[in-house]
Amino acid sequence: RAQLMESGGGSVQSGGSLRLSCRVSGITPSKFAMGWFRQAPGQDREGVAALDVDGGTKYADSVKGRFTISQHSAWRTLYPQMDNLKREDTAVYYCAADGVPLKDIRWKPNIRWESIFGVWGQGTQVTVSS
Repeated sequence: RAQLMESGGGSVQSGGSLRLSCRVSGITPSKFAMGWFRQAPGQDREGVAALDVDGGTKYADSVKGRFTISQHSAWRTLYPQMDNLKREDTAVYYCAADGVPLKDIRWKPNIRWESIFGVWGQGTQVTVSS
């Protein structure tokens, strides 16, 4: 069955870097993008970055130039490399699959991504301190 499992979260100081990992199993790369999302306490889940099988990417404005999404080993692992982290990046980070094609993704507020992407990991906490 389809499973996603995140790891690599932790605490880091502002300006530091982290690389999260998402182990992917039971999912065949398809026309649907895979992505990273995050949710801070009391806030809606928001999109961070997405990647498709053609190598196309989309980043939320808040992380452009700081985060890089990639995949490894024929989509068995999905990464975001997160550099120059800021306090506002503090959140639980989730990877997700079985959603929509990359061209249909719009990083806008008030979108319930949990109802659009069908497979989610359990999340990993990232805490950025000043």
